[in-house]
Amino acid sequence: MRDLVVALLVLGSMPFCFRKPFLGVLMFSLLAYMRLQDLAWGFAKDIRWSYYIVLVTVVGYIANANRKLPRMNARVVLLILMALHVGVGLFFAAGPGRVDLVGYREFVKIIGVTIFTTAVVRTQSHLRIMVWVIAMSLGFHGTKVGIMAVVKGGNLFVSRGPGGLIEDNNDFALAVAMIIPWIYYLAQSETNPTLVRILKVIVPLCAATVISTRSRGGTLSLALMGAFIIWRSRNRLIGVVLGVFAVVVIVVATPDEYKARLGTIQTYQEDGSAMGRIRAWKVALRMIDDRPVFGVGFRRFALNHLDYEPNPTIGEQNGTTALVAHNSYLQIWAESGTPAFLIYLALMAATLWDIWRVRWRAKKLYLDSWVLSYCSMFEVSLATFMVGSIFLNRAAFDLVYTLFALVIIFGVVARRQMDEDEASTKKLPPGGAGHDSEGPADWLADPIAVKPRPSFRRVSLQGREKRG
Repeated sequence: MRDLVVALLVLGSMPFCFRKPFLGVLMFSLLAYMRLQDLAWGFAKDIRWSYYIVLVTVVGYIANANRKLPRMNARVVLLILMALHVGVGLFFAAGPGRVDLVGYREFVKIIGVTIFTTAVVRTQSHLRIMVWVIAMSLGFHGTKVGIMAVVKGGNLFVSRGPGGLIEDNNDFALAVAMIIPWIYYLAQSETNPTLVRILKVIVPLCAATVISTRSRGGTLSLALMGAFIIWRSRNRLIGVVLGVFAVVVIVVATPDEYKARLGTIQTYQEDGSAMGRIRAWKVALRMIDDRPVFGVGFRRFALNHLDYEPNPTIGEQNGTTALVAHNSYLQIWAESGTPAFLIYLALMAATLWDIWRVRWRAKKLYLDSWVLSYCSMFEVSLATFMVGSIFLNRAAFDLVYTLFALVIIFGVVARRQMDEDEASTKKLPPGGAGHDSEGPADWLADPIAVKPRPSFRRVSLQGREKRG
């Protein structure tokens, strides 16, 4: 029955994806992050639904006479250069065996969808819906597992995620930790009290999910995420108190096994897993030193590992130990070379810089606005990934590339809104009268206007604060 429901839902959406490519991106996001296909148990589980959705969506986009081109800026150029450099590196790959063309195709698909997203997500309304779909897709799994963890009193171990790129429990922990800021700041930017209450309940349940994976990298990401949210909060004292309370709850509710595992972070010399990561990092550095331009080849770290490990363990020799870099930065550097590594860092730096520039301008204009909430949302989420990926092999993590695309769109939409709001303030008579009427009720309409949407917090301009 589940297979039939999933099949009918995806197949039924295809005509709409063809007519409205934006809907195709939403359906792709559902398949990527909610993993609808993995909720089925039969034939629907193994069908490449996302491939067919992308195909139908792109054909519909090409057939649309009113289509918009992707937004071209430095970050889009960097994404294209990244795909090209990694592709050229396949011709210079080291080690035996064929190059991983299937893996490279998946990587190009991630970058292609990222760039395509900037073409079809054009308005504040589109951006809001996209954020909601992704947040609730991962929030669904975070809530489901979180409820199970609460019912079992913290004695729950999540050994695997829903599937796809978040099937590994460490990757699942990182994805949920990254999505918590989305859910938290959506609660800050929404005024519907029912939605706000639901979102506030989902946040701690998602935190319980991260803890239930027993992932040390996920726990560190979660801790940093909480610290960033407190730093960006209006009342840091209350934030610190709530943070301390959360730590106490975690200490009391989690099993001794989990606390002992966290303790190995300080005594890493005595932990085999931690020392294995350090050994892998040293191997990656040897690869970088030997092949700095193109690396050993995309997804060829394991094939070349023994050539760069002078003292391999028995597990590394017989294949029982996973041969990965255990670090996204070293992974892309060792496999694809220094240019790819620098592009990767530049993408993150440029994304953060754009967020900071928008916030700097918005803080001068607004006392309270969705723009400020979204700045914090994207900033904290990216910072969470940047820390968590130090311990994970996730240079091609699709969620962070989606984040790159959404920040590009957000920068354009937010600046457009601020331009219009600044123009409107210049027309106001002394004393700040006016600008008090409500906008249209349909939140799917293009909301790029000075008048706020009912579902968003009212925009408060400096000198004339408005409360919803």
